[in-house]
Amino acid sequence: MNVNQQPHMASPYGQPQPGYQGYPQPGYGGGHVPSGYPAQYAPYNGPGSAYQQGPPQGYSPYASFPSKTLATNLVSDLSSSSPLDLGMRGPPASGAPPVSGAQNYSQFGQGETQNGPPPMGAPSQRPPVSQPYTPGAVNLPGPQPPYGQQFGAPPVSMQQMTNQMASMQVGSTAPSPAGPGYAPPSVSQAAMSVPYTPASPPTFPPTSTAPSQPPPTEAVAQAPPQSYYGGPQPPQQPFPNAVPPFSSTGPTQPQVPQPVSPQSFPQAPPVSQPPFSTAQVPPGPTQSYGGPLPSTQPSFPRPPLPTSQPSTFPAGPPPTSTPSQLQGVMQPQPPVSQPSLYHSGPPPTSTGFPPQVGAPQRPPLAGMQGPPMASQGPPMASQGPPMASQGPPMASHGPPVASQGPPMAQVNHVPPTQPGMPPGPINASLSGPPPQPGMQGYPPQQNGAFGQVRGPQPGYTGPYPGQPNYGAPPAAPAPAPAAPKRLDPDSIPSPQASDMPPVQKTRHRIDPDAIPSPIQVIEDDKTNKGNEPFTTGVRGQAPPLVTTKFQVKDQGNASPRYIRCTAYNMPCNSDMAKQSQVPLAAVIKPLAPLPPDEIPPYLVDHGESGPIRCNRCKAYMCPYMQFIEGGRRFQCGFCSCVTEVPPHYFQHLDHTGKRVDCYDRPELSMGSYEFTATVDYCKNNKFPQPPAFIFLIDVSYNAVKNGMVGIVCQELKTLLDYLPRENPDVESNIRVGFITYNKVLHFYNVKASLAQPQMMVVSDVADMFVPLLDGFLVNVSESRVVIESLLDQIPEMFADTRETETVFGPVVQAGLEALKAADCAGKLFVFHSSLPIAEAPGKLKNREDKKLVGTDKEKSLFQPQVSFYNTLAKDCVAQGCCVDLFLFPNQYVDVATLGVVPTSTGGSIYKYTYFQAPSDQERFLNDLRRDVQKQVGFDAVMRVRTSTGIRATDFFGSFYMSNTTDVELAGLDCDKTVTVEFRHDDKLSEETGALMQCAVLYTSCSGQRRLRIHNMAVNCCSQLADLYRNCETDTIINFFAKYAYRSVLSSPTKNVRDSLVNQCAQILACYRKNCASPSSAGQLILPECMKLLPVYLNCVLKSDVLQPGADVSLDDRAYLRQLVSTMDVAESHVFFYPRLLPLQKLDVESMALPVAVRDSEERLSRGGVYLLENGLNIFLWVGVNAQQELLQNIFGTPAFSQIDPNATSLPALDNPFSKRLREIIESVRAQRSRYMKLMVVKQEDKLELIFKHFLAEDKSNNGGASYVDFLCHMHKEIRQLLS
Repeated sequence: MNVNQQPHMASPYGQPQPGYQGYPQPGYGGGHVPSGYPAQYAPYNGPGSAYQQGPPQGYSPYASFPSKTLATNLVSDLSSSSPLDLGMRGPPASGAPPVSGAQNYSQFGQGETQNGPPPMGAPSQRPPVSQPYTPGAVNLPGPQPPYGQQFGAPPVSMQQMTNQMASMQVGSTAPSPAGPGYAPPSVSQAAMSVPYTPASPPTFPPTSTAPSQPPPTEAVAQAPPQSYYGGPQPPQQPFPNAVPPFSSTGPTQPQVPQPVSPQSFPQAPPVSQPPFSTAQVPPGPTQSYGGPLPSTQPSFPRPPLPTSQPSTFPAGPPPTSTPSQLQGVMQPQPPVSQPSLYHSGPPPTSTGFPPQVGAPQRPPLAGMQGPPMASQGPPMASQGPPMASQGPPMASHGPPVASQGPPMAQVNHVPPTQPGMPPGPINASLSGPPPQPGMQGYPPQQNGAFGQVRGPQPGYTGPYPGQPNYGAPPAAPAPAPAAPKRLDPDSIPSPQASDMPPVQKTRHRIDPDAIPSPIQVIEDDKTNKGNEPFTTGVRGQAPPLVTTKFQVKDQGNASPRYIRCTAYNMPCNSDMAKQSQVPLAAVIKPLAPLPPDEIPPYLVDHGESGPIRCNRCKAYMCPYMQFIEGGRRFQCGFCSCVTEVPPHYFQHLDHTGKRVDCYDRPELSMGSYEFTATVDYCKNNKFPQPPAFIFLIDVSYNAVKNGMVGIVCQELKTLLDYLPRENPDVESNIRVGFITYNKVLHFYNVKASLAQPQMMVVSDVADMFVPLLDGFLVNVSESRVVIESLLDQIPEMFADTRETETVFGPVVQAGLEALKAADCAGKLFVFHSSLPIAEAPGKLKNREDKKLVGTDKEKSLFQPQVSFYNTLAKDCVAQGCCVDLFLFPNQYVDVATLGVVPTSTGGSIYKYTYFQAPSDQERFLNDLRRDVQKQVGFDAVMRVRTSTGIRATDFFGSFYMSNTTDVELAGLDCDKTVTVEFRHDDKLSEETGALMQCAVLYTSCSGQRRLRIHNMAVNCCSQLADLYRNCETDTIINFFAKYAYRSVLSSPTKNVRDSLVNQCAQILACYRKNCASPSSAGQLILPECMKLLPVYLNCVLKSDVLQPGADVSLDDRAYLRQLVSTMDVAESHVFFYPRLLPLQKLDVESMALPVAVRDSEERLSRGGVYLLENGLNIFLWVGVNAQQELLQNIFGTPAFSQIDPNATSLPALDNPFSKRLREIIESVRAQRSRYMKLMVVKQEDKLELIFKHFLAEDKSNNGGASYVDFLCHMHKEIRQLLS
């Protein structure tokens, strides 16, 4: 995919720079960089030849764009995998041409390669940039290849040079942090505040924009800007802030220096970046990454480069080259001499330090100062993209994911901000001289890697053959052949060591824009799969992502709306499954609602004989049954048993062996359908009664005082007209009943013949019974007058209550007993406010103890404190009594215990903490309306059958299991999912594939017993590469989250997090070892379809359940744990990685939404307004510099100070923008199963902390790692497994 394509994000700072206007918005890659570089990367166009010759337009030559670079190197490969290789190498096998050969990268001189089509107006070459940098400017001893002139004059003095370098990214020529397409560095922190410098190389625009084609490799092109992963931050240079990452004094290399063999850097001084002129060093940008890196750097301080020693670059190893390791992250760099990761181009001076993988360092962005390269010429250009040469190791297949930490980072490395710099947008830092027109961004790499162009690879002479050597420094001796481009931590896109100025070389920082971008992947999928219907007839075909809007045509397999699998190519045997560690599971949503343009499952009635089934395994008739002997018998696709066809079902076969009535029968041609069940499928062999709804309302002091009682009673008067029904023209035959309670229970007789309702009080809560049978459950239309009278009286009756204690166990028992007495299934709607401390069965005590959090005893807080509710839940399931719980707590209510009944009966929990009628009433009423009206089945049993070779072994969701195969649900609604894990019990064959059939027996809301059948066939494979080519990351994350959230009941949260990281590392290490083309260990290689696994897994790891902040209550954690257990893939996706929409880019004429931006503070523009939604909340974030016209259109006031931060709704203004925005909010709410309350968040207001909690790519307050840091950590884990 084209990393470059990522949609732009608004520049994090302020308006986009001019430079960046050129980029097409659609592009992906990143937001625009503040500096104004376009955020996107150019798409990968294929081998270089296709590219223009000029400097790559898309990329800026700046070293400062590490991010691009990174992108280049990252490779996510997989079938299509694009190499993420940071190295830039082409996609690994599957993909783009390997770089290894002397491929021509593009025609651009090595440095110039462009990834995508040349940008339109961009000059085709980057010549200016490429101009050689005059060595004179820098005192580098040793021959220095000319640097392509980048922007700005070359630094004059060594000091300047070092400073520049420091500011530059270490990585290959790092793209400017803000590099095209990138949003400002992650650390947006400071950066944010800084305005962009338009000066920044605005010039980048279009070129990179060509996002049109995604680079083949998925490269990790966009790394989110961020601070380092949990791991140490990339070692930022130790420079104190003030000091550029590399101190001028010494080579920065302290990192692990590679041995710098002279050859290693071909002595050309690091061409790629001439030292940047100091002047250029813009201050803050670097910082933008995640924060001041500098501090981090200390971790591995590198000796400052001696200013004087420019020579360090060239021939000798950088003095600094002490092997200091980069924080564990970095991988050792190969000695410089070796082609080392950085292959092309002279080895980076910095080779001395390998990039640290573990802690990707960000190249000091600030350091980059402007586009230092500019002065020298685009660093890459001159040498070719350094990264290229080294290519992040990742390249090969997947995003390199900073394997070593910074490597990728390097590519994105932005040098950490230098101390002196103001945190400006990174780009800004680059701002130095404006980029040359020629270089507008990094040129896309040929191989599809993104990032800067690589310099010539060592192996290659000069630029890639055939490529013009623009501005590249003269070819340095080609050291070794360039390794395939990958994300080599060291090599990572930072300029090649050789190319980079010594200082630069010191560290590589991962550029957030160079690592895989969720937004890019989502947008690419919409483009590729959102335009034509998804037909289910092809076995093992992975569906579009849940974020893509598409139409399904059922041709024999269930729609992905009903079943999504983690892998659509199952391993043929258990050994392969164990080796890969990819979970084999299906997320099944049996009653999923369908869009209006899709046909619901057909209902098939076979009369009294019932559905046709296999004699042995009892599988239901489906498209996988093979008719034989002229149609008289059929062979089961699941167990191969042969069964006689009943005479009434006989039909002749056509010449292909299919029944001639195949397409007239849904069960022979469709993946999903329903059968009407016979009396044999009913309890006690008798058809069920219509279900009942019982409303149980807490009337204690808290419930009355906060307004809940009055609101519920008022709403029920109208809501009872909307009870679920199958035929909208016929009234519902669901009966209703009412109970109120505090520490005693009040039953109401609402028989139609009464003039007034009658209340009966049961105070013996220890032995609950129902005091009346006739008149408790009634038909709404018949008893409407009495019901309305009751609902009017309840709030008045209890208006002056002083009773504060409540019971809970007896309340559920009362509803259960009422359903038993009526001999029907049904649902209890319990509205409850406080911890049940009154003397009664199920009495609880307050056990909230924050001191246990993080200890081995923490798991006890998620377990029920008494066993009473487990027994009660079992009784409810036996009767078909589903419980939905609406909580209105002002303090601890022990959700972990009260939630046992809802979560065991297929019910739901809704929680409104500190409920206040004015602000929370809308959310509560919308949730209640949807909960009462939605499609639901009662007294359900689900069984999943599989073909020989695999079996269902584990189940996740809200249900009860009395044996190992049957999932029992007292209630099953259209939002509930059941997740099933499969394991091998024999071998599978590639010819027949693997089959699964989910059968759900339930009672419809009209009282009819039915069977809903969903069939799914997936392929089987004997090659690991096929498995990795057909996985669905969103479903894998859904499974991992449910697995982890269940594990907290029995293991400390730290152990749960560690096991998740370990399994993810094993999955990626297995791919790297068995499927990726050989590459340096420093490269992080990700499968194309799993390139987002690290970013999404990190979101799960730092979620409130697994890693809570100090302000997260135990009740909230228990609530979220139970909520996630029943989420479908679409809900879990947006829950863990919220959607962030830039409203300042909203086109009121179009029905399309603006392209989302990545969840990072650095992607936020102070002049913008953003909408963030995660399925539970909607935030409207308003930047302090938002345009007055925008504020006037949304809030009716032009002044930021006059916006009400407590508003929960937007004024209905008469302007197109206001109308369109309110439509968008309503449509977003309609997509989610819970009503999302709107919160207005003003920048720099106290609520902003809550908002920032949902910026999933940034470091979290509770200690969660940023995406970049986690990627580096993952790379380190993978390398340990491989070593």
